[in-house]
Amino acid sequence: MSPIPADGGLATGDKLRRQMNQALQYRAAKVLLVWRDATLADQNVQDDLDIALDVAKEIDDPRFIIPLRVEQGKKVKGLGDTMPVDFVRGWGEGAASLLGALQRQKVPRSCGPAVIDPNWEIFRRRGAVPLVDEAERLTSNWLRAAEAPDVIRYYESTGAIDSRLLDRAIEQFKYPCALQGAGFFTFADQTEVNIAFASAGRFQMKHKIPLLDFVDSGFPKLGIERQVASNLVIAMIKQAWLSFCRERGFVEYHYSNAVGFHASATQVRTGQRIPWGRQGDRRSSMLRNVAKGHIWQFGVTAMPYFWPFWHLKLKARVLFSLDNNTPAGLDIDDSKKLHRLRRITCKGWRNKQWHSRMLAFLELLSGDSANIRLALAQDAELMIEAAPMLFASPVSTVLPDVLDSEEEEADVSTLGRPDNDDEADE
Repeated sequence: MSPIPADGGLATGDKLRRQMNQALQYRAAKVLLVWRDATLADQNVQDDLDIALDVAKEIDDPRFIIPLRVEQGKKVKGLGDTMPVDFVRGWGEGAASLLGALQRQKVPRSCGPAVIDPNWEIFRRRGAVPLVDEAERLTSNWLRAAEAPDVIRYYESTGAIDSRLLDRAIEQFKYPCALQGAGFFTFADQTEVNIAFASAGRFQMKHKIPLLDFVDSGFPKLGIERQVASNLVIAMIKQAWLSFCRERGFVEYHYSNAVGFHASATQVRTGQRIPWGRQGDRRSSMLRNVAKGHIWQFGVTAMPYFWPFWHLKLKARVLFSLDNNTPAGLDIDDSKKLHRLRRITCKGWRNKQWHSRMLAFLELLSGDSANIRLALAQDAELMIEAAPMLFASPVSTVLPDVLDSEEEEADVSTLGRPDNDDEADE
């Protein structure tokens, strides 16, 4: 946790604790606390944390200490309900969240070129993957948002209402809607609200808020902070995604932390290949097949993000059913068995196989359209590009695109190159 002195190191004869204390008190813009039980058990870390907490009070900065959670563990004494930056789900995602937090909090940054500590560079090179000085195009699992509604609307009742009737009206409303305070947020206009909520009472639009401003800054008039506003819109986008996939007949499965949608037997025959790729370079991949007495069905979970720009990030999923000589198979309710089947059956899948199935699934999802349109109201939608974003890397590696089963399970961001033995050229 302790910051390094401004000159980058300690000289012979320096008092370590004194230098640490001075750095915390006089030179630290923020304190990054590594949140793991082994670290927090160190008395020196506790001493540094006590000093940092005192400094936070002196400079009146409740966000002076930013916890970085690298494993599940105990709460940090003195930080209360401070939200940590989550590195448990992935270091790339954690680093992106941390950089975003530092940017939003306007932490000073050097405009000069980055300088890597020589000792760290020597350590990093030990056993590092050799790089090749050749550019490489990488296909991501990000779908960029091309268009979004201009505004979000807030409605309040013009008289007394029965909260149960309002809850029922919101539940029956086919578009995303979120209760907040004495009213609710929706993307629907006044006419649509009058018709859809007539059974619950009369409602009037109190605020029409620019959507980007709402997500970036919240809405102080209603006491809504930025994070609350962001979470509210993310929940509404998720609701629109669920409706989109359900209407198209995908198989829905609730995993421990998210909902996945998979290719169904009515959409894709067992063993059928789905064409994907640019015209003139068409390939095809399976989304459903039989392996070891079970039918596997490829699918995705979609998560909305606003940084560094609006996009959906897709996580690959595989769902299994027991092959009983029917197109859909017999559902399996045992989550542990499903997890074992995924490790066994998908163990040999290479990254490029996950990638090709992702592209085939997007073809199935979007049909003939180049976009996925998530309905937010009768006249409002979020338009998502159906083709994943491409990123250019200035260097490449000589490694083959092969991962072992453990890495394959944990690999949620890199989807590899579109060339594998489970594809067929058309």
